[in-house]
Amino acid sequence: MLPDWTFEDALPVIGSITEGAAWDGNRLLFTNIAMNRVLAYDPATGAVVTERTGTNAANGLNFDREGRLFACEGRGRRIARYDDGQPGVTIVDRLGGKRINSPNDLAIDPQGRIYFSDRIGDVSPEMGIAFSAIISADPQADGSYIAVQRTFDSTMPNGLLFSADYRTLYVAESDYGASRFRQLRGYPVNEDGSLGDYALLHDFGPHRGIDGMTLSSDGLIVACTGWEISGPGGMITIFEPDGRIVATHPTPCQRPTNCTFVGEDLYVTSIEGHLLVARDTGMTGHLLYP
Repeated sequence: MLPDWTFEDALPVIGSITEGAAWDGNRLLFTNIAMNRVLAYDPATGAVVTERTGTNAANGLNFDREGRLFACEGRGRRIARYDDGQPGVTIVDRLGGKRINSPNDLAIDPQGRIYFSDRIGDVSPEMGIAFSAIISADPQADGSYIAVQRTFDSTMPNGLLFSADYRTLYVAESDYGASRFRQLRGYPVNEDGSLGDYALLHDFGPHRGIDGMTLSSDGLIVACTGWEISGPGGMITIFEPDGRIVATHPTPCQRPTNCTFVGEDLYVTSIEGHLLVARDTGMTGHLLYP
């Protein structure tokens, strides 16, 4: 049985949305969207530094198996690679010749394919593709990437996460429209990278649903759920791979946004600008890198 979790502030509340928690083996990187920056937190010392500025409202962050850092730049309307001390490099910013809209979150498989959620409702200037979808940026032999549409049934995809065997892509469908879906979906991943028909793992009904997610070392889905408007409030909800809820942990923030493990500690970002930590959770994370 999992123990109850107590959350504390790892840092003072920043005051504007934090997101994209990603562990590099030594420091926890996370985005501060409104201030266009990536921050780096050292759990050993408690020190935090600004790692990168001018991030075009970067949201999700993730590492590939080689330790290269990629970001979803919402305002930049691109997937970017962040090399140390260098300007961001565009990986993809178009699908079929049209601009992507506002990439939100990303998951990377061992072949280096970058799957990301792209949402039409988050931008207004320069119309691009006329839909929301999960898209993948597929690496080519010459080092370039090609964007491929992977879902055709999304209205506002949010967090996404691979299962430990990379045969399932978990997707948070998080459209707040009254007639839309807030669901946890599991898409089978085919050998060519395409996605099959999803299994509905959980339906949140009228409530917020999932924002970001991380995977535990035993294959559980650890998800940031809930809000102050309805339901039980901000929560970390833990799901079995088949969608069964095995634990819930209330958070001291209104809307948790993303999370990742550092050892047995779970770090959580929020809409208010938290970097929260629940220590000694009894769980560890499953990461492609490190």
